[in-house]
Amino acid sequence: MNRRSSLLGGAAVIGMAVAAAGLMLRRKRAGGPAPLPVMEADLFSSAHVPLDAPVGSLRVFHLGHSLVGRDMPAMLAQMAPEGHDYASQLGWGATLRAHWMGPDEVPGFTEENDHPAYRPARAAIESGDYDAVVLTEMVELRDAIRWHGSSLYLAEWARLAHQARPDCRVYLYETWHRLDDEAGWLDRIDADSDGLWRDELIRRAMGAEGVGVIYRIAGGPVLAAVARAAEAGELPGLQRREGLFARLPDGSLDQIHLSDLGNYVIALAHYAVLYHRDPRGLPADLKRADGSRAEAFDPDSAARIQAIVWEVVRRDPLSGLRP
Repeated sequence: MNRRSSLLGGAAVIGMAVAAAGLMLRRKRAGGPAPLPVMEADLFSSAHVPLDAPVGSLRVFHLGHSLVGRDMPAMLAQMAPEGHDYASQLGWGATLRAHWMGPDEVPGFTEENDHPAYRPARAAIESGDYDAVVLTEMVELRDAIRWHGSSLYLAEWARLAHQARPDCRVYLYETWHRLDDEAGWLDRIDADSDGLWRDELIRRAMGAEGVGVIYRIAGGPVLAAVARAAEAGELPGLQRREGLFARLPDGSLDQIHLSDLGNYVIALAHYAVLYHRDPRGLPADLKRADGSRAEAFDPDSAARIQAIVWEVVRRDPLSGLRP
């Protein structure tokens, strides 16, 4: 670790902790730390130039929580070109702030990182070993923004990645809220995609000095598009959005965590954005992180889902893909 990185790893953590504590005291009634200013729309748009498609395989670091999980990155690795490598640091509903402050601040740190793909986030990103860093924020996202300084800490992680390796591709993985959200699951995905994920997180973070460009993996919109197709009768193997979600031990529906089928959809989105490749033709029969066989879509449904994913991510101007 060089001296600059060491200062980032030590003084930056202390400084951000002190600043955040002071801001929270001053803003107790209004909310958490003051957000960064919003980057001007024209500058933001012009910054998102299309990226060149990667040549060969990538090394990818995932930072987040259970909506990243263990199985989705393992599925992505099975889709990707030979040589794809990945590592992660996870927590229970962990915020970007908690990960920045250190393991003691991350709920479920020991349990969630008890697997071979774990690597400490700060050391991993400072190493410059990774071609791409994929970050995500906790949900409820409005609470993360209000109380946990989402734009501030997205900026910190992106800056760290670009300081360690200027050509590193940094992505924000956009997730979703609970199926039983009172505002409506699809409505929240539609409204939050630009209103919160883009404007409150990415646009604010990119306005800070030294952050660079942050691209997006539109997981929530992809999942919503697949759910809409299923409920329109276009996917014979899937009729309802609930089929994309896991079951709890008592058999009831998990309102936010994905089933194997849902993880497959999100892995396709990561593949399409990271590799700039049409996912049509990829295998549907994959394994979970523990090596067991995952539930799979039938070939016809898988092919339709792959086409939907490709359509959604190619439309997203923040994906880095060429139109």
